Amino acid sequence: MRRGTFRDDTVDYAAVGATHAPDLMQYPPERSIPAENSWRIGSGAERFQTAGDALLTWTAQRAAGLSIDDVRPAPGPAYAGVSFDAEGTPIAPSKNDVEQRFDAEGTPFAGPGMTLRLHGRVSGMRADAELRVISVTEEKRRIGFVLGTVGGSVVRGEESFDIDWREDNDEVWFSVRAFDAPNSLLYRLVPALVKRRRRELFARYLRAISPLYATPV
Repeated sequence: MRRGTFRDDTVDYAAVGATHAPDLMQYPPERSIPAENSWRIGSGAERFQTAGDALLTWTAQRAAGLSIDDVRPAPGPAYAGVSFDAEGTPIAPSKNDVEQRFDAEGTPFAGPGMTLRLHGRVSGMRADAELRVISVTEEKRRIGFVLGTVGGSVVRGEESFDIDWREDNDEVWFSVRAFDAPNSLLYRLVPALVKRRRRELFARYLRAISPLYATPV
């Protein structure tokens, strides 16, 4: 894993946390295109925990054909990210110190305040970006995180990834939500490319977390 010089940058969009707003699809941030999708990926506690661990170790991104590098933790031990309630309102974090974990390859689990770089293409479209982890959720029945763009992408905006273990029927669901505002001239002139790029990313993310998906060797 390559490590570059850490830069304490802010995200390049204003509506931080808007992917958790219940009315995202009806009222997206200005000049952005919203999207959401979800799959049922199994049932039970074991499926929930396995999928949650896979999510926090970047399986959705890596199995989508994207590479991750320049992973940097939050600038200080007291940073616990931003959390949001069911209405999308920011709330205080439940704890100040966040324990850092690592996967078998030494890459840190997703952690609040972390920055990273993605590289790759989906169906010929650039998916490169510098990103910040806005928040991480690890609850009894929900595991997830939110990524926001810092720069270097053809779009600016946010993605949220959530694994939910439903109490009423024991089902486990993986949901992704996003909003994208075009940055590059081509994407501003042809908004359909923004939607096409997002559909392809969602399909790859969802397939990656599905138990039917096998990571290529």
